[in-house]
Amino acid sequence: MKKKLGYILGSMTLGLALVLSGCGANSNAAESATTGDQAASTTATTGDNASAGSTEPQEKVTLTISAAASLTDAMGEIEKGFESENPNIDLSFNFGASGALQQQIEQGAPADVFVSAATKNMNALVDEQLIASADQKNLLQNALVAIVPADSQNNIASEKDLTSDAIRTVAIGIPESVPAGTYAKEALTYSKLWDQLESKLVQGKDVRQVLQYVETGNADAGFVYKTDALTSDQVKIAFEVDKASYTPANYPAGIITATKHRAEAEKFYAYLQTPEVLDVFTKYGFSIAE
Repeated sequence: MKKKLGYILGSMTLGLALVLSGCGANSNAAESATTGDQAASTTATTGDNASAGSTEPQEKVTLTISAAASLTDAMGEIEKGFESENPNIDLSFNFGASGALQQQIEQGAPADVFVSAATKNMNALVDEQLIASADQKNLLQNALVAIVPADSQNNIASEKDLTSDAIRTVAIGIPESVPAGTYAKEALTYSKLWDQLESKLVQGKDVRQVLQYVETGNADAGFVYKTDALTSDQVKIAFEVDKASYTPANYPAGIITATKHRAEAEKFYAYLQTPEVLDVFTKYGFSIAE
């Protein structure tokens, strides 16, 4: 009987030990699970905060500006100022004769803003609804001058002097596509000298090429804008052409209707009209449109 009782007590003691052991294990497991959940929660919260604190960089936008060649130097300075104030916008310039740029836009070449050296080229694009009438404005005016090489000994004071035998070649822009060439033809026609000088004329694809012809001595004289003449120390102004003899050399700017970057194009268009930018144009010899 004593042996049986001892056996029963021993079994009960062993069972109690096993139960207590199991409870401890369950408690540790629960604590581990709780700790794991807290760590996961902390990690998730930290991740959310990091995500909320980060900002995506603004996407870079490139604007294509089709501009008259005579604007090259002024636009170089304006580009730096604009991009400094608008780091998410890059300006890409396409300089050329206004007539050629007009044709490119008509043919679907990419462009966001057009700055012409002649009202007629802007009006043509407005008529074709490629630029809205409300999205264009005359900004500047230029003056037509006759230039000769800086070391020239020829005394040229008027269009009539270009008929001298000492002047063998006179450079002008192609009248059909270069506004400065159109104005030169108008002035020479007004002076009744076009027919007399036509055999001496060499034509350039834009006003900068005309300037180069005179700089290099490939032409004895040439017609360019005052702003172009002021950029070179290799030429000198012989005389300023009478403004009554040619169509005013106005420079309108407009936003291309098909632009894919409307907001950025509007920003640059507005920037061109600010007092500080108009001062830059004035520095390069332009007059501000009234």
